[in-house]
Amino acid sequence: MRFLRAGRLGVLVEVDDLGTVLRLHAALRRQPLPGVTDVVPAARTVLLLHDDTTTPSRLADQVRGLPLPEAYPATGPAVVIPVVYDGPDLAEIARQTGLAPGEVVERHLAGSYAVAFIGFAPGFAYLAGGDPALRVTRRDSPRTRVRSGSVALAGEFTGIYPRDGPGGWQLIGHTAAPLWDLTRQPPALLPPGARATFAAAEA
Repeated sequence: MRFLRAGRLGVLVEVDDLGTVLRLHAALRRQPLPGVTDVVPAARTVLLLHDDTTTPSRLADQVRGLPLPEAYPATGPAVVIPVVYDGPDLAEIARQTGLAPGEVVERHLAGSYAVAFIGFAPGFAYLAGGDPALRVTRRDSPRTRVRSGSVALAGEFTGIYPRDGPGGWQLIGHTAAPLWDLTRQPPALLPPGARATFAAAEA
């Protein structure tokens, strides 16, 4: 691990891979460190925000001493997302993976996903743990508008667009699930640490 200052009250922990991020985030959820006010995971980093009762060097020592779980455990809610698999890029996903469109859908439905982190837009969860056979590239030319609820694939992740906006991921389907709601606590349906599965829905 590498520890970097991030402003006056932040420590950025750099790790080797996403798996370590997930395990470290789970350990910090299980055993909160004194003085830490927020934990923000990303693809290869975990940001620790803290108050004046601790110091970056003390936090670094405490993080180094944390026992990390061997596997990433769920630390948040289990969420089932209903999906209509009618995405305009389903044929392209099938072409890239060498699978029939129906098998693409079956493999996506069979996955058990962990919310690794949130980014890009409020409520946009990066879901890890899907079938490795479904790893595809982003589109060569991003769309200027992707509709809210679109379920998409890129690299090792599944993501769901929480609102209309531009995007370059491959669209496999769509959901009516409310991904971001400021009247809900937390507003994100899929916060870091949550588990998600997908269920086929009728159009």
